[in-house]
Formats: sequence, structure tokens, C-alpha cells
Amino acid sequence: MPPEQPSESRIDGIALSLFSSRITAVCAEMGAILRRTALSPNIRDRLDYSCAVFDAAGQLAAQAAHIPVHLGSMAFAMGELVSAVDWQPGDQLIVNDPYRGGTHLPDVTLVAPCFVDGVLIGFVANRAHHADIGADSPGSMPISKSLHEEGLLISPRLLVRGGQLDSEYFAEIVGSTRSGNGGDFHAQLSANRVGVKRLAALATASGLQGYSASLVALNDYAETLMQSALATIPAGSFKFADVMDDDGLGNTDIPIVASLTAANGEVSVDFAGTAGQVEGNVNCPLAVTAAAVFYAFRCLLPAQTPACAGAMRPLKLKAEAGLLVNARYPAAVAAGNVETSTRIVDVVLGALAQALPDKIPAASQGSMNNLAMGGSVPRTWDYYETIGGGTGGGPEQPGLTAVQSHMTNTLNTPVEVLEMTFPLRVHRYSVRKGSGGAGLQPGGDGLIREFEFLQAARFTLLTERRRSQPWGLKGGNAAQSGSNVLQSNGLKITELPPKYEGAVSAGDRLTISTPGGGGWGSAA
Repeated sequence: MPPEQPSESRIDGIALSLFSSRITAVCAEMGAILRRTALSPNIRDRLDYSCAVFDAAGQLAAQAAHIPVHLGSMAFAMGELVSAVDWQPGDQLIVNDPYRGGTHLPDVTLVAPCFVDGVLIGFVANRAHHADIGADSPGSMPISKSLHEEGLLISPRLLVRGGQLDSEYFAEIVGSTRSGNGGDFHAQLSANRVGVKRLAALATASGLQGYSASLVALNDYAETLMQSALATIPAGSFKFADVMDDDGLGNTDIPIVASLTAANGEVSVDFAGTAGQVEGNVNCPLAVTAAAVFYAFRCLLPAQTPACAGAMRPLKLKAEAGLLVNARYPAAVAAGNVETSTRIVDVVLGALAQALPDKIPAASQGSMNNLAMGGSVPRTWDYYETIGGGTGGGPEQPGLTAVQSHMTNTLNTPVEVLEMTFPLRVHRYSVRKGSGGAGLQPGGDGLIREFEFLQAARFTLLTERRRSQPWGLKGGNAAQSGSNVLQSNGLKITELPPKYEGAVSAGDRLTISTPGGGGWGSAA
């Protein structure tokens, strides 16, 4: 018989707090290693990556304060992913398949097991966005009709076995990119190696029984905090609907509907009434939808809540296969991860606002304002960024101006880095004053970012809230929609749609004006 496990009652609050901090520090150090060793501005400067620790069954144990859409989707799918592998010390698995726990193809995940005295105690994982994963269009964020148009699909496979890199497969992956540079992949491998060492040291110091008992206690504590938060929601059902602007292929005002049912300290979220999957790439795999739902409810919890699987136990998710928010393979998903996930947050918060009207803020900008671009002929460079905007005003404070919101947590690429690395010049990078909605607590303002292309190039826009507006609450006004404008030959000015692919010449300028956040409360 296995040795008796220490009971939760034997782990006092101080010891549990220290354990939580230590296991979270493993994730933070992994992130620091990844950032310092990566070569691309996308990872090194924008911080488009996330790191987490999982238990031996693939349940989330800890995460750093990185990107919600990365972390929530990993937490949702890791159990199934790791159960299919015969793990050995020194292994590392690579995957980017959105239908196997990924998000979209540019987000590549590396998973490594951690063994102590021959016992599998858990896993470390990191996910990083690669500006080129082999799609025909620059930035590997095309206006696509199928997953297979979006780049190289990496099904779960061991890239490292027993510490030995599969050089042939690695060359195949790196060779699919225009840069042919494997530096960012090596940075991810290095981050996981450090994470395995730190996690093993923590488990060794705690003793395997103590480590296991601490994880159980951590999850139970997180579950208790979530149940307490959900108990504040009145029993009943609350429904909210919003729309996606378009899918880039002619489908507009695509509805997303969320119905919340609260009872007995649990909440179910049902997406019945949401549109079916569409031809364009705003479809979501279920893991991304789960990440958005988890994030919205995580916002109700106190700051000290451990980021582990226990916090999600009282939440139930229902979305029929074939819906926009639970698309079937091989539906295109490049924008589902970045844009649809953000709208899912909007509809869940909109439903929560009916139940908790004095706790929920107005809508934030509702878009990551994705811009991908690169060399035309020959294809010599690839670049991708998201652009901040305004957040919604809330019951206690106005919205924030010129920040990333909700499902992303990245930085802007500094103008100096952008201009030194790519044939681009930034003419304007400023606050879009007055774009936030008016209210007792006004919404934050968006941004204006104007690029000049110094060489012929191609670019893709995947943006939202160009047709619709971020809504206000409690009498607050909606925010201004965003806009995308192209100036060609120094004269012709064209208003571009929310999703757009095109070519530009040297001297052309692209101006992206991002939405503000909605206002909260009547200003009168």
C-alpha cells in the first residue's frame, strides 16, 4: 500500500502561502529565462509567452502572470495531452495544434516532465508566439478558410527524447519558417530545463508526500475561494449577447451568446444561441473558449487566490461542437484565439453585470488590433504585434488608457526596436483622446499608431470593434469604434475593413486607431 498522505489539516496557512509563492516562482523564472534568451522582438520585447507548472495528471498547479488565453487553454487541455505519452526524464514534447490544446498555430508549446527519484511529479510548460510559422502571408496570421492555410501544424510529438534533440524533426520545423532561425525554440527548451530543475528542487525539499499534500491543499483552498465568490451571485439565469464584426469573408455581425446559471456555489456557462462556425478564421477551439470563461470568473477572486485547477472546479462549460466557440477541425482559428476570445469575455462579463451590477466594469476595447506584416518579394522579414486600447470604466474607478486588456497581457514593441529591426518608421504613437465612453466613471482612451513602410511589403489586419462599439453600463456611454486607414502614394486615403490583407509600396502609411473602453454610470 502507498504511504499515508498528510492531510490538509496538517498544512498551516503560512506554510501553504510559502509553497504557493515558491511554485509560482518556478513559472516566473522560466519566463525570465525565455525572455532573456529569445531572439525575436515578439518574445523578447512584446513578452508574448506564458509559463506554467502542472501536476502529474496534467492539472494546473501554478502559473506566472503572463497571458490569460495561453494559460487558460493549457490548463483546460494539458491532462489529455500528457496522458498519451510514455514520459522519460529529459523528454520535451512540442505542439501547436489548436484542436489538441493549442490556441492558434503561431503559439508553439513545449512540455517537459519532472521526475524525482524516478517518480513523475509533474510537468513544466511554456507557450510562445512565433511571428512566422510557415504560412504564405507575413506574420502567419492570414485571412484563412482552413487551419492548413495558417502555417505548419505540429501535432503532439516528442522533440527531445531522454535529453537528445530530434535534429531531423527540429530542422523540419525551423525550415518551414522564412527566417530559418531556431533561436526562439532553443529559448523555450532552455526555459523548460530550468523549470524542471527548480520544480524538482522544490519537491525534494518538501518531500514527495509533503509536495503532494501541498498541491491538494492548494487546490482545495482555491476551490473554496471560488465557491465563496460564486455564492455572491444570486441564484438564477443571466443572459447576454454581443457580436463579432465579421470573419473577413463576408459574414458580419456574428452573434455570441452566453447564459449563466448560478446555484449552490456553482455556475454553468452555456453558449446555446451562438452562431455556428464560419468560413473565416474567427472560430475558436473549445480550449480557447474555456480560457476566456476561466479568466472572466478569475476576475471575481481575491488577489491571493492560487492559480491552480481547484479554482475552476465549480465552473461548468457547455458549448455544442460546431459552434463558433467550439469549432470542428479543420476550421480556421487564427483570429479566434485573439479576437473571439476577447468577445467571449465581453459576453460573460455582460451576463455577470446583470447579476452583480455593482462589481462589473463596462466593456473594454474588445480587440487585440492584430497587425502582421513582412517583406513582399523576396520575403525577408516577418513582424506581428497587438496594439492596446482603452478599458471600461467600473464601479470604483475610470478605465485605463492605452493598455492591453483581458485575454492578452503583452507589451507594445518599443519604437526604437521596431525601427532598428524592420524597414518601418513610426510617425505617430499617441493616445486617441476622447475615444473612451463618457460616464460617472469614464472609459479609457485608445491609441493611434501610424506606420510608414520603407520597402514594399504585405500586411494583414485582424481587428474588431470597427463596426460595433464597446458598450457602457449603468447609463455610461459606449466607446468609439476603432478604424484602420491606409494612405497610398501620399494622397489616396482608404478606410480598411476590420479584416484585411493587402500590399503596400515604399512610402505608404498605415494608421490604426484603437477603440476606447465603455463608460460606467450616468455622468449626470
